[in-house]
Amino acid sequence: MKDINIGLIGFGTIGTGVVKLLQQNEELITKKLGARLVLKKIADIDITTSRGIKISKNLLTTNAREIINDKDIPIVIELMGGYEPARTFVLEAIAKGKHVVTANKALLATYGNEIFSAAQDKSMDIGFEASVGGTIPIIKTLRESLVANKINSIMGIMNGTCNFILTKMTDEGKAFDVVLKEAQKLGFAEADPTFDIEGIDTAHKMAIILSLAYGKKVNLKDIYLEGITKLSSDDIEFAKDLGYRIKLLAIAMLKNGEVEARIHPTMIPSGHLLANVNLNYNAFHIMGDASGPIFLFGQGAGMMPTASAVFSDIIDISRDILKGITRRVPLRSRSETAMQQIKLIPMDNIETKYYFRFSALDRPGVLSKISGVLGENNISIATVIQKARGEKGAVPVVMTTYKALEKDVRKALKKINKLDMVQDETILIRIEDDLN
Repeated sequence: MKDINIGLIGFGTIGTGVVKLLQQNEELITKKLGARLVLKKIADIDITTSRGIKISKNLLTTNAREIINDKDIPIVIELMGGYEPARTFVLEAIAKGKHVVTANKALLATYGNEIFSAAQDKSMDIGFEASVGGTIPIIKTLRESLVANKINSIMGIMNGTCNFILTKMTDEGKAFDVVLKEAQKLGFAEADPTFDIEGIDTAHKMAIILSLAYGKKVNLKDIYLEGITKLSSDDIEFAKDLGYRIKLLAIAMLKNGEVEARIHPTMIPSGHLLANVNLNYNAFHIMGDASGPIFLFGQGAGMMPTASAVFSDIIDISRDILKGITRRVPLRSRSETAMQQIKLIPMDNIETKYYFRFSALDRPGVLSKISGVLGENNISIATVIQKARGEKGAVPVVMTTYKALEKDVRKALKKINKLDMVQDETILIRIEDDLN
């Protein structure tokens, strides 16, 4: 039986999961592959800390180039994360004629065009299923299963930290700061959660998804991005009163041959599947022109779920090695030479429904004044909620709208926020009702 050697760069949480899964299911993997996967070398800057698994010290090195330069290792697994030296190691491995498997979404979102082009030039494979959605097979679905479809839309909950926080705020009425600390204690959030709660992690994943769905090279900066830090318990409760749940949603839509891409807190009808994806789970709602709606759900992160996705790529590449072929499936569903640059539809030109929460002084004529400004800017009101009078001072006034242009909304709110009867900056949350 043939042996296929693999080398692992990065022995952190996911790297440990990969080794653990190979040890745990080695017999099963061998039977399905028809060959033995042999972990020949592991590189990490820390090779002394115990990972809770038995492993020979002879496998460990602090020099990643021992793997990259080893002619007997055809597959390099990069799980170190970050931009550098991960980018350098991946490009060096490709140049040495090695296939690469990575879970590094930030690397691919930022340097993917360079990396994929290098791999195509050398006829090498890049496996990156674990970079988006953890154990959910979203990459394989877009790259292979839906290859004959025009993708009309993709909506995804792609960050487990944000989803955990929003679930707790919704179901238990807890404040954002309280739930964030709970998420950190449970290991769902990093000590510095900025990448998660500001939506940056989701944007990295979105850039990869856009390239697969639409064959475009996407500039990360063109994706509209808004995190969840401004959400309050008041907005969560008003959303429930209106029949919605709030999620940090990544939205991609094909509009007249152009693509819009945005990430922001979104009100979703409470009965929809996406609205009921809770805690640290992820999900994707895809609409293909031939397939119709597809819903993928699962754990978007974690040691073993992500290791499972890594092995999906390792085994795919190993099967090709056994057949003496490479690049059976194009890296991003089509040749890199067919990939086109794209400038996404500007956010000002996006049309959707809106939720506004005004902090207004309890005076006669407040509603008519606010409504007048909205009307002047082509914004039609759908519902109004005004809390009963209590103590003197500002009271929340909530409005939802019919579809309106973002630029009209921004213009109207700029004027409303300057009114002497409006005390604080207006809270805006977009609403997506048209979910099939």
